[in-house]
Amino acid sequence: MKKGFLIGSSLIACATLAVTLLAYDRLPARIPTHWNLDGAADGFGPRSMLFAFSAMMAAIAALWAVLPSISPRRYEVDSFGATWWKSGLFVVALVGYMQMMLLWALLGGQVLLARAMLGGVALLVVLLGNLLGKVRSNFWLGVRTPWTLASERVWYATHRLAGKTLVAGGLAALALLLAGLPVRYAHIAILAGALAPAAWSLVYYKRLERDGRLGT
Repeated sequence: MKKGFLIGSSLIACATLAVTLLAYDRLPARIPTHWNLDGAADGFGPRSMLFAFSAMMAAIAALWAVLPSISPRRYEVDSFGATWWKSGLFVVALVGYMQMMLLWALLGGQVLLARAMLGGVALLVVLLGNLLGKVRSNFWLGVRTPWTLASERVWYATHRLAGKTLVAGGLAALALLLAGLPVRYAHIAILAGALAPAAWSLVYYKRLERDGRLGT
């Protein structure tokens, strides 16, 4: 799976870089680099900033490949290796998708850029939510709060919930974007899906602690 991840990540990064290089001379000198919660561009930079996406993909791929080798004992990713590599490929693919969406918009494509990019994030959230149930306790991926890391039982319960809330939040965000509602509502849906299980991990931990069931 690691080999497949590295090959897939390299293909995505090289393909998007090649397209960017081919189109570079036709791009405006300044491009949007940041959008506010309403989806309006509020930050701009030179067109060379497009290459930051390529650098980001390379950095993510390198980091994803290295992190398993430095995981502390008892927190290795080997027990869910296939899920680890698949998640990393999804993240790299999202960055590549965002690069292509920005390039398309800059070349005159009819695309609502902020919505398209946030839609990609929402889809990633849904995909990761479907994988969370397979993620075991580790320091790199999942809902890593003090309470999930302190208790295997809290970890499992939290990630069962997180799988549902992330999928629900991501799907809700996609529906809101497709319905043409303000972009900030989609942001709220994604954040709610991500933060709810983190808060639940504290509540559940304290409940087990109060009942004397943390070690069971």
